[in-house]
Amino acid sequence: MTQAFFVTGTDTEVGKTFVSCTLMQALGQAGKSVIGYKPIAAGAELSHHGLINDDALLLQHNGSVELPYEAVNPIVFAPPIAPHIAAAKAQQSINMSVVEQGYQHLLGKGCDTLLVEGAGGWRLPLGNGQYLSDWVAQAQLPVIMVVGMKLGCLNHALLTEQSIASAGLKLVGWVANSPGVEQDFLADNIAYLTQAIDAPFLGQIPAMAGAQGEFDDIMAAAKQASSQLDITPLLSI
Repeated sequence: MTQAFFVTGTDTEVGKTFVSCTLMQALGQAGKSVIGYKPIAAGAELSHHGLINDDALLLQHNGSVELPYEAVNPIVFAPPIAPHIAAAKAQQSINMSVVEQGYQHLLGKGCDTLLVEGAGGWRLPLGNGQYLSDWVAQAQLPVIMVVGMKLGCLNHALLTEQSIASAGLKLVGWVANSPGVEQDFLADNIAYLTQAIDAPFLGQIPAMAGAQGEFDDIMAAAKQASSQLDITPLLSI
């Protein structure tokens, strides 16, 4: 039976994709087959295959099973803006039945683990009063939180944890990620969050040049960073 997790962040640009790829590498090294799912993405380039989002492409290439791009990322918009605004500008709506169908399709692949990566932060609006977090609650997915270790991270982390709990979901772990230059008093902030967050601390990923680089650099950095994570709490769920 496939164990699915939802990977969220305390904000946009906190390294959700890099941490997701790092988790996929760590799970693979632990003998687990794993695939990634980026149901909704905004910010894409047009290729001869259609619109391609770099984050979804990274999830696709870190998976244990070869999947077509559209299976990993069924809903994608070109402009790097909030998806509900991108959808409105394209005179479209975000169909959550597409998200659910894609999710069920990947569950049917029979892998050990499915990582579903959100877009933006936890309460991502989708238009028409919908939020991606509502679908996560409906699917009852355990949540992994990526905390971007930058100014404001304590407030953002605690508010996100509170909102996840209010949705009736279990936070099964969190990762401290430095998406750029490491912040001042990093160890103090991690120490505070470790005692304040009611979930296992899966580890700290330091600022890595490769994590901000080209595709191959990010792939290599994710493999290297996998040694920084303790995924034991995820293996026992």
